[in-house]
Amino acid sequence: QVQLVESGGGLVQAGGSLRLSCEASGRTFTIYTMGWYRQAPGKQRELVARMTRDGRLDYADSVEGRFTVSGKIDHIYLQMNSLKPEDTAVYYCHVFATAQDYWGQGTQVTVSS
Repeated sequence: QVQLVESGGGLVQAGGSLRLSCEASGRTFTIYTMGWYRQAPGKQRELVARMTRDGRLDYADSVEGRFTVSGKIDHIYLQMNSLKPEDTAVYYCHVFATAQDYWGQGTQVTVSS
């Protein structure tokens, strides 16, 4: 089992920045990927960015160059710069470990125009 604790998020004006944090506990040695998904109202949940245990970083095209994931496989950060209103969503920390998906409780990010 893996437990996730998220922090960060909030309200920011367009062009601003926010940083999200997600810390994993439990069987963290089983984690293969750790990252962030988001879900806007009426839309499907989508991958934002993730880190693999071997250090590969993946980003959605919509955030490439604006968002940066950093940290280590059991504690990651998502630095979000140049935020746009379309980045407004609930952001979920996600871990894939031992063929199971684990999700954080979600944190709201709202970008005003």
